[in-house]
Amino acid sequence: MRCLVPVATNSPKSRLAPVLSPAERRTFARAMLLDVLSTLVAADCQPTVLATDSIDDDQITNRATIAVDDRPLTPAINARLAEGEPTLIVMADLPLIEPQDIIQLTDSDADVTVAPGLGGGTNALAIHDPSFRVDYHGASYLDHCRAADEVGASVETVDSRRLATDIDEPTDLAEILIHGDGAAAEWLTAAGFELDTTGGRVGVVRE
Repeated sequence: MRCLVPVATNSPKSRLAPVLSPAERRTFARAMLLDVLSTLVAADCQPTVLATDSIDDDQITNRATIAVDDRPLTPAINARLAEGEPTLIVMADLPLIEPQDIIQLTDSDADVTVAPGLGGGTNALAIHDPSFRVDYHGASYLDHCRAADEVGASVETVDSRRLATDIDEPTDLAEILIHGDGAAAEWLTAAGFELDTTGGRVGVVRE
């Protein structure tokens, strides 16, 4: 099963703007991507980074092939799905995932296996049905379940905290400091972030 990791290279992680500068967001996004690629390689995948622009980075190119497609996410992915090859799609902002999470996706017997995000999005898909197409707008997890039903494809949902934890908001950074041990966690620590336990919910502060 081929593996695609979509990446927007221009202005990644805009919702982290309250705590990270544009340059920091790019560097942090790179760290999360490295974590994802390392996990995929450890799970015996050969990932392709589907990027909106070229990537000249040895640490990334040593782990993945780069394919450039500047279209929005949905048409870029659907163009690949139209080729009819079984495809695993994993988002680039899942720094907590481990090899067993990927194996759970790829070992599923379902036509479409979905790993939802906590906010109703879709963080990973394993697709065997050549007629299935993605739509990443809105509550895409529900949309993908409906899309599978419309083409008569069987669906399995993977309930995984690690796969569900995508990093979009400043409050999400606490999950990396609590549970992460890869490049993203190292970057946050080096950048001066630490856990803040003074409120009702654990958050982060920056030195």
